[in-house]
Amino acid sequence: MMLLAKSTYKKYNHFLSLTIFIFLTLWFAYLKKTIVSQHIMYSYLDSKIPFVKEFVLAYYFWFAYMSIGFVYLGFVSKIDFYKMELFLSLSMTISFIIFILYPNSQFPRPSVSGKDIFSRLVNFIYDHDGTNNVFPSIHVCNSIGVHIGLINCYKLKDKTLIKNLSLIATLLICASTVFIKQHSIIDIVGGVILAAIIYICIYQIPKLFMSSLKIGNLKIENKKY
Repeated sequence: MMLLAKSTYKKYNHFLSLTIFIFLTLWFAYLKKTIVSQHIMYSYLDSKIPFVKEFVLAYYFWFAYMSIGFVYLGFVSKIDFYKMELFLSLSMTISFIIFILYPNSQFPRPSVSGKDIFSRLVNFIYDHDGTNNVFPSIHVCNSIGVHIGLINCYKLKDKTLIKNLSLIATLLICASTVFIKQHSIIDIVGGVILAAIIYICIYQIPKLFMSSLKIGNLKIENKKY
């Protein structure tokens, strides 16, 4: 029994690294309470986007989506698990630094007076999440990070259905941020750009480096003969 416990711990102790998000969550909570906004994030396009309270379900699904990504990758591919963890932690850290250097907040949110479950869920977000620190959108950047982590996992190479479902989930989460008026379209753009930069650094640059290394080794081998 003891050997089984030790074996299990050794095999899955990488999950302990997720404790970094406790620190990041506490840091986020501190910034929410202390940063005073100096810039309102608003675009003309925001006024053209309707308020759709039903999208609040997709907004909340963000938490489950990240958990699903970590649990799945944690069990099937340790390296992909660490890549996604690095992506999300970098996303949050860089966003926090932007919040500090460029204090921002969203435009005034609508008054939601309905008593239905969707309205209650929206108001719960409004009541517990201040309007500051919205650009770039962590919701957007991290959901893209989870999707990238999943579709780059070798275990999902031929799992088209799962990849498509992941893409749909990501798009719905990103859309939900503006449909429930929790973010401006500007915040989404910021989140996408940040995600693209992190993706290049974590997934593309290492591939280019390895390719160059292989080509270099091949040339050396050819010279020997």
